[in-house]
Amino acid sequence: MTKELIISIIIVVLIFAGNTVTENYTGESVDDTKNSLSDLREEIIKNEDEIDVNIAKEKIDKIHEQWDSRYEKLAYYIEHDELEKVKTELTGLKGYIEKEEYSEAVPELDKSVYILEHIKEKTALNLKNIF
Repeated sequence: MTKELIISIIIVVLIFAGNTVTENYTGESVDDTKNSLSDLREEIIKNEDEIDVNIAKEKIDKIHEQWDSRYEKLAYYIEHDELEKVKTELTGLKGYIEKEEYSEAVPELDKSVYILEHIKEKTALNLKNIF
């Protein structure tokens, strides 16, 4: 009986430790990507004459690289559909920025941020997600 209890306690501790690690990594990934998107948003909502096209393109390329590098680790424990939504929105955003259609890029950017927040909330360990 004692042996089973110890094994059960170890399993529960490992589950909570794993959840903490994955939740922290998800939060860090989402926050970093959101901050980068926020910087990009500031760049593209300037007056059309003040926007530096090269800076905007560099920022979206950096965001894409950042997301691609984190995608593989996140895919281990987050639904692929959720991650694909972010990738789709970022690809659309990149297309609008490359075509210099900044008025169309802002809604795509906002959708990306919303989906990222949804992923962060969905993976959090709280009563709402348990029940």
